[in-house]
Amino acid sequence: MDERILKAEILAPVGAPDRLQAAVRCGANAVYLGTGDFNARRNAANFDDASLAEAVAYCHAREVKVHVTLNTLVMDDELESLEREAEKIAAAGADAVIIQDLAVLRLLRDRCPDMKRHASTQMAVHNTDGAKQLRDMGFDRIVLAREMTLKEIEKVCALGIEAESFVHGALCMSLSGGCYLSSVIGGRSGNRGLCAQPCRLDFKLNGRDYALSLKDMSYISRMRELVEAGVSSFKIEGRMKRPEYVAAAVTACRLALEGKKFDEETLRAVFSRGGFTQGYLDGKRNSDMFGVRTKEDAAASAGVFGELAGLYRAERSSVPVSFRLEMDEAGSSLAAECRGESVKVSGAVPQRAISRATDEETAGKALKKTGGTPFFVKDIELSVAGNIMLPAAELNAMRREALAQLLEKRSQIQPKSFLPAREKAAPVRRRSGEPEIWARFEKAEQIPEKEGLARVILPLFEISKDNIKKYGEKLLCELPDMAYPDDEPEIRERLAGLCAEGLRGIYAQNLYGVYLAREHGLELAGGSLLNITNTAAAEEYEALGMTAATASFEPSMNRIKKLGSGMKLGAVAYGLLPLMRLRSCPARDKTGCGSCRGQNVLTDRTGARFPLLCRRKKYSVLLNSVPLYIGDRNLAGLDYALLYFTLESRSRAGEVMRMFSERSEFDAQRTAGLYFRTLQ
Repeated sequence: MDERILKAEILAPVGAPDRLQAAVRCGANAVYLGTGDFNARRNAANFDDASLAEAVAYCHAREVKVHVTLNTLVMDDELESLEREAEKIAAAGADAVIIQDLAVLRLLRDRCPDMKRHASTQMAVHNTDGAKQLRDMGFDRIVLAREMTLKEIEKVCALGIEAESFVHGALCMSLSGGCYLSSVIGGRSGNRGLCAQPCRLDFKLNGRDYALSLKDMSYISRMRELVEAGVSSFKIEGRMKRPEYVAAAVTACRLALEGKKFDEETLRAVFSRGGFTQGYLDGKRNSDMFGVRTKEDAAASAGVFGELAGLYRAERSSVPVSFRLEMDEAGSSLAAECRGESVKVSGAVPQRAISRATDEETAGKALKKTGGTPFFVKDIELSVAGNIMLPAAELNAMRREALAQLLEKRSQIQPKSFLPAREKAAPVRRRSGEPEIWARFEKAEQIPEKEGLARVILPLFEISKDNIKKYGEKLLCELPDMAYPDDEPEIRERLAGLCAEGLRGIYAQNLYGVYLAREHGLELAGGSLLNITNTAAAEEYEALGMTAATASFEPSMNRIKKLGSGMKLGAVAYGLLPLMRLRSCPARDKTGCGSCRGQNVLTDRTGARFPLLCRRKKYSVLLNSVPLYIGDRNLAGLDYALLYFTLESRSRAGEVMRMFSERSEFDAQRTAGLYFRTLQ
């Protein structure tokens, strides 16, 4: 068998201890689980301090790794709790931590350098420059975005970076880390582990129901292709699912890697939303990808749970052990060795053999009975002096005792070191005066003639030589929020051309922009999609060369104003907030874009209308139903306020800018977003 297949990791979701047993007994090589409040499935049962240590001990004894999720955004007043959580994870001896927030990266890099650091899919890595940036930042593994095609995955893996890919389970409608639908309309943030899944509700579009609900993915039948593409870890989604789901998915993955048939109908029965899709992997992003969970799906699940429970009823014998049995007239002993660890137990005094001495055959019959343990016998060495024998019952007792001691020894926790905190300079705080006004426009023709702005932001493919000449150093080039490997050559060529015309700076909504800014020697400003919610993350971005950044619009305004950093920090103060970035556009039918002109509207159950904006047929953005406006609020303490224009006409943009400059009330329905209410 291909060495890469032998080394491939099946990574199973574990939301509670019963799922852990199902995953390990069905053949997972690693599991991922959450602990406290800093994981993306806070509503799962998760693991406390004691059960985490027990889980690590159980897994390590059976040669299974444990990855712990610290993959949510953190606020400044939570950093001390985060530190305590990380220290507990290190003390439990976990193998890796999955990270979204750069505050977590900094903490582990500085305090627990032996812990492996995995970049969560919430970091939205979906191109080669983003992968290279994460590698340079000290990540050991990248969990690839789920929207990628097989060829795109192959291009990222060609960099030699360890890559993990989802192969089964639910698909988020939005690019992970870039979904704010649950937080903005319900106050429950997906980036904080509390997504309420409003995308599964009945949003309507052009006569279609449930227009934001994707089918579950299943690439299990394609795992060998993914191995060829360079993927080393295969992740199953579903920490909120039952143990039977975990058992079925892990078993299917194991069979698929071995080149054997697996029962896809059982997988579909245990959980699906009208079947599965491979649309992203094949680049067939059309209406066939959408589906909902039906009554028939639920009924099918009830019929298979009993059968699936049998998959993990017994231990899986997967850990090799070598025995050495020594016998002479004075006594007997049995040594058991596994991966450099060994134990030795003493047995009874042998008897003189009457009919048959203990030999390899008789010893093997007793010693190979390892059922009920995670061990299987690799080899047996026998040293017998004289015509002597031990009864099978004595051999069995020695075997049981030796394996019990070996299992206990292999279950010992090996904590990771957690270094003392070093004294740090107090965070730099900013001025308390009125903020500058920055504005971002979808099109150059939206910009009023007398704009009076401190900075003007335009998308990469909207900027012309005339724009550069007119706005000079005020102009920032916004890179596409989503850029896949096949898009990168065009982006690089366009950016190089604008630099030759005098472009000085870029506005990046994704980490790949950090890499491009450094490569081209450009000023770097960061967008709200980078999800800066705490001082440590802001300082990390500043260390990467960022001179200004727009904070996430999920924290309260008080929290944003208190963020410390030497760079300028601002907030979105007006605009139809982008709630989702979508690669599978819900406006596409089975044949593609059809007659779509790039703008559509989704309607929810209350009749609220959410604009859907296409960006160059590369991806779509779902905008909020009403604009954010906080021009009449106290914004002192921000370095800048960002006006985010998308669908507004030139005249409307001018009216908004006038209202904002005068700090007057808004002239239409508006929202203050999450800035003045509590986010969960």
